[in-house]
Amino acid sequence: MKALMKPPCSECGGQVKWETITQEFEKEGVSIKLSGFKAWVCVRCGEIYFEPGGAEKVAQAVNCLFALASADGT
Repeated sequence: MKALMKPPCSECGGQVKWETITQEFEKEGVSIKLSGFKAWVCVRCGEIYFEPGGAEKVAQAVNCLFALASADGT
């Protein structure tokens, strides 16, 4: 992945780098933090870009964790 030349950030035109990131999500008072996964990140504005299918995998993981958190509270 690192060897591929990525186009500039679509938001600000900055350079993007392949990095390990952490993202936090909140829903109905429950916070979920995912860390240790890779994405392209703009060094100028911080915009995050995933490889094809990556965003769907993150969303699926987050939704599963929210489901577990709500099941635990019942």
